Amino acid sequence: MSRDLGLRRLRRHRGLDMCVLMAASVTALSLTASGCVVVHGEREVLPATSRAEAAKALEEFTAAYNAADKAYDSSLDAEHTTGALAAIDEARLKAGRANSPRGNPRHAPLRLTDAKFTIPAKAGWPRWFLADADANKGGETRWLLVFTRNGLDEPWEAAYLTLVNPGDIPEFKTDKEGWAEAVPANASDVAVPPGELSQGYASFLKDGGDVFSDGPHTSGWRAAREKKAERPGLATQYIDEPMTNGDYAPLALRTEDGGALVFFTTRHFEKQTAAAGASVPTPNKDVLALTTGEIRQSLTMESVSNEVALDPADGEVRVLGRIQGLISAKGE
Repeated sequence: MSRDLGLRRLRRHRGLDMCVLMAASVTALSLTASGCVVVHGEREVLPATSRAEAAKALEEFTAAYNAADKAYDSSLDAEHTTGALAAIDEARLKAGRANSPRGNPRHAPLRLTDAKFTIPAKAGWPRWFLADADANKGGETRWLLVFTRNGLDEPWEAAYLTLVNPGDIPEFKTDKEGWAEAVPANASDVAVPPGELSQGYASFLKDGGDVFSDGPHTSGWRAAREKKAERPGLATQYIDEPMTNGDYAPLALRTEDGGALVFFTTRHFEKQTAAAGASVPTPNKDVLALTTGEIRQSLTMESVSNEVALDPADGEVRVLGRIQGLISAKGE
């Protein structure tokens, strides 16, 4: 099982090196809530965007997402997604196109309403903000979308998408003008520094521990894996890896109680190996559409998952939501 499996699918297809994307650039940033002030965005603490521009970014994302979903064509929303969401969405659309070349016969337009925007004031790039909206999909949950950009001349792109119960969304710390506070990756005033959550989560899935509270995305997921591993004639192995660089970097907002709401990414491998005389169960058509090689004795599936967690000032981290998507598979 190669750690490099599918890395090319995780890289941005716009031809830009991630290091370049994350490089600090001293550039003019023109934005305030009520007018335009030209300052150096690398040095000055400023709101990431205006509320009007945030609303426009959400609207443009929704239109592009719907167009791509209807046509099963990832090029139609490629300029509006990045990071974990881009990796998951591109693979989903690729599988859909392979199985339905004429487009999505079950397409129903996504509608996002009652949008609320949490916009941190910060210096340097990337700039980012959180959109929290009701949707006509996902039941009673709220859609949390994190938009980022790495320069003033770049479009806003959705990097994270998670679905969370309304009662689980915390109150955010804001200043007198309503701007939120970004929590740095190396913050030491929360239970786990945001930059270490991805590694901590991967370690927890392997070995357990007391960093994360019980729930469907922690103890529940570990239990489901253990149960699945017990199937006669089929051995299942798991490898979990952190993803923290470039457009997969964690992003965190300060909550009113002093903790943080953290968005982060992990990568997962699941390898099914059939015993002698047995065979790997035939996967569904979407998995097959993303599979290379011939499934003879084993199937290795690679997925990307983006999570959102409450990281308190003290105590256990609580994972509120997780969206996972298969991005590749290999038969051997």
